[in-house]
Amino acid sequence: MTSQTTIDKTGPGDDAASAPSDPTPAKGLRGHPWFTLITVAVGVMMVALDGTIVAIANPAIKEDLKASFADVQWITNGYFLALAVSLITAGKLGDRFGHRQTFLIGVVGFAAASGLIGMSSSIALVVTFRVLQGLFGALLMPAALGLLRATFPAEKLNMAIGIWGMVIGASTAGGPILGGVLVEHVNWQSVFFINVPVGVLAVVLGVLILLDHRAENAPRSFDILGIALLSAAMFCLVWALIKAPEWGWGDGLTWAFIGASVLGFAAFAFWETRVAEPLIPLGLFRSVPLSAGVVLMVLMAIAFMGGLFFVTFYLQNVHGMGPIDAGLHLLPLTGMMIVGSPLAGVLITKLGPRVPLAGGMALTALAMYGMSTLAEDTGSGVMSLWFALLGLGLAPVMVGATEVIVGNAPMELSGVAGGLQQAAMQIGGSLGTAVLGAVMVSKVDSDLAGNWADAGLPPLTPEQQAQASEAVQVGVAPVPPGTPQEVAGKITDVAHDTFLSGMSLASLVAAGVAVVAVLVAFLTKRGANAEAGAGAAHI
Repeated sequence: MTSQTTIDKTGPGDDAASAPSDPTPAKGLRGHPWFTLITVAVGVMMVALDGTIVAIANPAIKEDLKASFADVQWITNGYFLALAVSLITAGKLGDRFGHRQTFLIGVVGFAAASGLIGMSSSIALVVTFRVLQGLFGALLMPAALGLLRATFPAEKLNMAIGIWGMVIGASTAGGPILGGVLVEHVNWQSVFFINVPVGVLAVVLGVLILLDHRAENAPRSFDILGIALLSAAMFCLVWALIKAPEWGWGDGLTWAFIGASVLGFAAFAFWETRVAEPLIPLGLFRSVPLSAGVVLMVLMAIAFMGGLFFVTFYLQNVHGMGPIDAGLHLLPLTGMMIVGSPLAGVLITKLGPRVPLAGGMALTALAMYGMSTLAEDTGSGVMSLWFALLGLGLAPVMVGATEVIVGNAPMELSGVAGGLQQAAMQIGGSLGTAVLGAVMVSKVDSDLAGNWADAGLPPLTPEQQAQASEAVQVGVAPVPPGTPQEVAGKITDVAHDTFLSGMSLASLVAAGVAVVAVLVAFLTKRGANAEAGAGAAHI
């Protein structure tokens, strides 16, 4: 059956846009929009939870498997690299073979890789299976958005994406809490084993409920060279961002990889204009709203991921909280995302995305400014206020930018659009962590020596200065064993004050990025949902 794309749908402040008519009402479970949403939410929850829950398990993995710090870093970096590099290609696979199939394969592979990590006896196996997790997670995420786009009528898509965003936000923020409970009361393996029953549930639901949706003019071939060029360019970019803190931003190797990435993207863009069925038709970016949505997602992730990166160190190393307590202090952020995401979907449906997106980024900027004022003696009430405001600001952006990207792409490219949305968020998060991390390092390096001398502490050798700076960058006081209590107190005060000055500057930079995003938000509009070419979707 087919659904024609002839209905006009407008919102206040938005241009007229054509949207597909309501899909034929589902009979029973299979293809039912809301049951489809529940199914994809279970799968997405598994991936989103894994993004943060593993961080809590890393110290236990390091101790149990006798791994180095660099080895443990690869538990995160290997997963992130595989995910970021593969997302757009995975979205294309969904467009080609059907999002139901790619979603189910992604769920099975992700759950199986999780189980294998839990049974691993060496750090090399853990990292290997984490890479596999990333590859299968890349299959799952764009397919979930493709299924929602094909299943929900235009006027209900925002609400569906709102609930989808709520699940991602709650899972991401809830990861540290659940991870802390599992590591503390069970073992680190349980952090990965928990994905197996969740994956089984998602597969059972998927087999019973999901309906295969394919556009009539879906791609019939693969752009192999395009996939290779894009993957290489993405790898070089993400690799440079991951290694820049270690190599240094002024190092030639860092800029060699960034240069290789730029050349790779340029070669990819050139090739895409020559191939019959490109991986990403560049005409897609002629849509100003879609392009603005991608940029907005990158800027949002820079401000959010980069700014929040230091908050965990602030809570644990400055305030002395345990992982569970620190996670509980972030509940206002989680709660506002849970409440705000569906409400944002309703608001965007009524008003269009421009005002909610701009308002959301304005609130995000205000929250990041508030976080720049956090001090060592800041109480839980003040912290909760800024965290809640951040969650309230992020909710409409997560929902609205996603709908703008996916909704302004033709149906046959919904998987690619979902991959673009996820890739933009991953790259933005990496950029935020790298750039704001560089801001923190620079501020700590410039202030530490002076603060140390002002406190009347003994001068440090260059080697000691470097070691102390590395510790202070994450809020740890570099107190040598056996240090007298009075001196240890001074060192702790200097370390915390210097860390807070760095976190304050990084938060202000994140607030500035959010202000730029407010302007970008006004370039968006409601998803046109218009099919390129034939204008029909085969179900």
